[in-house]
Amino acid sequence: MAAEYRDLRKKLQSTHDANSSNKQNERRNYYYDREADSYVDTLRKLHEGIQQRRLFSDEESSQIESKIDEVVATGDKGLYKKYTVDRAPLRNKYFFGEGYTYGSQLLRKGPGMEKLYPVGEVDEIPLWVHQLVIKPLVKAKVVSEGFINSVAINDYQPGGCIVSHIDPAHIFDRPIISVSFMSNSALSFGCKFSFKPIRVTDPVLCLPVYRGCVTILSGYAADNITHCIRPQDVKKRRSVIILRRVLPDAPRLSRAELSLISQPKVVNVPPDFFDEVFDRKRKWKSNPDSLRKKTVQKRKLQSSIAWAKHDQTDVEEPKNKALRREEK
Repeated sequence: MAAEYRDLRKKLQSTHDANSSNKQNERRNYYYDREADSYVDTLRKLHEGIQQRRLFSDEESSQIESKIDEVVATGDKGLYKKYTVDRAPLRNKYFFGEGYTYGSQLLRKGPGMEKLYPVGEVDEIPLWVHQLVIKPLVKAKVVSEGFINSVAINDYQPGGCIVSHIDPAHIFDRPIISVSFMSNSALSFGCKFSFKPIRVTDPVLCLPVYRGCVTILSGYAADNITHCIRPQDVKKRRSVIILRRVLPDAPRLSRAELSLISQPKVVNVPPDFFDEVFDRKRKWKSNPDSLRKKTVQKRKLQSSIAWAKHDQTDVEEPKNKALRREEK
């Protein structure tokens, strides 16, 4: 009976283990299903808010690209207004019509803190953008006449990027229109950046953007998930023209706020800091030998202390051994 009882316990235990493992698997599957459903739902909403079409032929793209080269050359010569050009490593931005503060330029950090520059602080939209880019978009019924009043040109070198962001909804109306030139790339959604070294997490969606292709973002894709350009997706030089409508009630910097942004950052230094530095330099120049002697003396003192400690441990060890012998 005892043997049978042990077998019965084993049988009950094995049944319990099987039930618990089934419950764990069911729980895991439940969470996996929830994650899968959430991911599928996100993708569905993303696709609903994205439209793409190839609108510009190779010949039209080449004509626009030559104009972009002229913009870059004009910027390099310093012929644009101060806030038209915004430079970053491997990426230059050119504001036309309207420009705004973002990132490190913000007086107060955080989403919703972006503001337009005062009127007239950036150059007007070039005539060629109206004729070669905006007019075809209106003709194709992508946007209505007069909708676009702000243009930005981003010019990327290989390995350039723009970090994850949402175009500020308190400044820009929807949709957001962008047209790609120079080379093919990809627009990634839902990534997170880390730096030193730069790293990017896997995107929720990686959207190919081809030369001459128009990408239109609205709804969930524009308002509820970040988008970015990853460094690994810019293999050749790439330019994009971003066309938007600034809202009439969008917040704008005052002249006083603009002057604060323009001023270099000041670090508070004690008043006698530079005097001390210059005094040390003067002493070194007047009598460098005395400083060398002090350094040598300090090193000798350190080495003698280290030797004394070492010698003391050597002397103490035999004493301890003699005491141990006596105790035995």
